Amino acid sequence: MDALLTAAPALPLDEGGKYVAAAYVVFVILLVVYIGIMAAKLGRISREIDEIADIAERGAAEPEPGPGEPRERIEEPVP
Repeated sequence: MDALLTAAPALPLDEGGKYVAAAYVVFVILLVVYIGIMAAKLGRISREIDEIADIAERGAAEPEPGPGEPRERIEEPVP
């Protein structure tokens, strides 16, 4: 096993450094994109939670209809 590792050619440091730097650049770009996607998702979820809270507050302010009453009152048109 050791003989196989020692026989495998290695990249010279001057050539390998470019690839390592490119790998780091790609990693950082992917990390920034991921963080951007998560921030957008968090903002959307936050807005949706605010909307749900507003709807719940409006619903709590209105009286609950009785068992025989319709949920929404429909006004009849006047002739």
